[in-house]
Amino acid sequence: MSLYAAYAGNLDARLMSRRAPHSPLRATGWLNGWRLTFGGEQMGWEGALATLVEDPLCQVFVALYDIAPPDEDALDRWEGAGLDIYRRTRVRAHTLDGEEGAWTYVLNAYEGGLPSARYLGEIADAAESAGAPHDYVMELRKRPC
Repeated sequence: MSLYAAYAGNLDARLMSRRAPHSPLRATGWLNGWRLTFGGEQMGWEGALATLVEDPLCQVFVALYDIAPPDEDALDRWEGAGLDIYRRTRVRAHTLDGEEGAWTYVLNAYEGGLPSARYLGEIADAAESAGAPHDYVMELRKRPC
């Protein structure tokens, strides 16, 4: 099994149980030195897509999943890794139990563009249901869309 750091919409446990049914939630934590942002607006979706960029002054709330091998392929397909939409990136997640190596998806597009209001609402709802701090969720809800 490998450790996956889910952010944005993949924070939703119900959604992840459909995308990766053999992969249990291990913990929640933070990716220090990363910032949640949006890009890929030109890819034809309803607004820009969530991604991460390195930023030493920021952090992103994540859910950590022990991903079973069959679920890795399913997640890659869902995130468009084979279509070169997202790529896997190694990160260090910080939890109450310490620091752990994990992987996550980063968009293969330039930062920029705005997400749709619906998409941003789903991201904020997912963060709230995953137990993100209230101020983090409120900051998501106040972002421009």
